[in-house]
Amino acid sequence: MSLVTTEDRDAVRHVVLNRPEKRNAMSQALLMELRDALRAAGDAPSVHCVVLRGAGPVFSAGVDLGELASFAGEPSVLRPFRNTFLDCANLCEAMPKPVICQIHRTCVGGALEVALGCDLRVASEDSRFSLPEVRFGIIPDVGGSSRLPAVVGLGRAKELIMTGASIDAAEAYRIGLVNRVVAAQELDAATQVLVDELLANAHIAVGRAKRVMDASARPALAQTLELEVSVQEFCVAAMREAAQAAREAEGAVAG
Repeated sequence: MSLVTTEDRDAVRHVVLNRPEKRNAMSQALLMELRDALRAAGDAPSVHCVVLRGAGPVFSAGVDLGELASFAGEPSVLRPFRNTFLDCANLCEAMPKPVICQIHRTCVGGALEVALGCDLRVASEDSRFSLPEVRFGIIPDVGGSSRLPAVVGLGRAKELIMTGASIDAAEAYRIGLVNRVVAAQELDAATQVLVDELLANAHIAVGRAKRVMDASARPALAQTLELEVSVQEFCVAAMREAAQAAREAEGAVAG
């Protein structure tokens, strides 16, 4: 079974996370399929708009923590995993056509970082959002730390990332994290309304306007994305040192 499926509706391509039994947790395999699907959508001349959504009860619970733990901090695995994750958000942002993220129930961690790469976000009123990485001693490092300030402002971004707080859809709308919030049963229709508004305009102009605005809002994106990696590696090293010190202290007490 494909972990990511696609469906064309005239000039719109729906890209669907299809791992509902795991709450669409983003494993390496899912991310690779998502990357390929987004690249194909961006390259297809007949596609003028893309909708990213999730099958099942939630949009996505974020990174697959079980798989991540199995890597045991191995850099040779973690760096490619991170790069594939980042490719997905970057492809959403770079393609010269609008990308809408349709969010229901859960959008946390890496899932929110991918959603931030999209141009517009439509959410059901029962949705919740968070970037909880600091609670685990790390930072959002697949674009969240770089993109969130441009979407909600620096102060709001600092509050969300530095506290790891979870917010509901109403608050997400109030601070500009999502563009529209509707009742859960109206989510599909609300997304289609936005799609129709976009497609009512010249698609080439819409896509090029997107590129100009993104360049204006995030002129140093490449540098900050690289900084995210450096900071993440520092945080991981600090956690390892702290864990080693704790083990040595326990050994000294036991001795």
